[in-house]
Amino acid sequence: MLADDHPLFRSGVRNLLQMTDDLEVAGEAATGEEAVDLAVRLEPDVIVMDIRMPGINGIEATRQIKLKKPGIKILIVTMLNNDKSVFTAMQNGARGYVLKDSGELELLQSIRTVGHGGAVLSSDIAARMMDYFTVTQPNAVRNPALAELTAREMEILELIQQDYTNARIAAQLHLSPKTVANHISNILNKPQVSDRHEASKLYKSVDDLLNHDGEDNWETYT
Repeated sequence: MLADDHPLFRSGVRNLLQMTDDLEVAGEAATGEEAVDLAVRLEPDVIVMDIRMPGINGIEATRQIKLKKPGIKILIVTMLNNDKSVFTAMQNGARGYVLKDSGELELLQSIRTVGHGGAVLSSDIAARMMDYFTVTQPNAVRNPALAELTAREMEILELIQQDYTNARIAAQLHLSPKTVANHISNILNKPQVSDRHEASKLYKSVDDLLNHDGEDNWETYT
């Protein structure tokens, strides 16, 4: 299912999927509310979800869909390349986050990976996460709620940043594709927060660590 308020983008993705033998569009939504309603009715395998849409945004739509239909897998495809969008999308149930300027093959591969239960990040998003998890400011104090990446997770994130596919990572590290997908899922689930209050404190510390300019409001994503 496609959820995006830009008809030209939906048309482009629909035409791309029509050229494949294993993927088809079950439905389309132009607002967050439509995405939730259509997802409940159609129960698609995968939703390609934008973030900025009229009404509720794609992250809130993702949260509501995962509450009602937890088996649906959601891939965020957006122009938003900021830390709050990435982390809140993943914490609300998204299985992947790629940017709209990704190539057609990357988008198709991302849809297939998410559809088969894997998790994906675009190389640009992996680079942002690398910057986030490797902050070395002398006076920076990490929020205790932030979980550190393991050595293996850092290794995988570095390979994603270099445009390695999940399959290529598996071959490079002599792991199974499922193991790679599990590691990526672990990466996407960090940092973990248990409630809104903790999340607010958490993202204030993230802003401090990253010298965030503050243009994105946490309230937009909750």
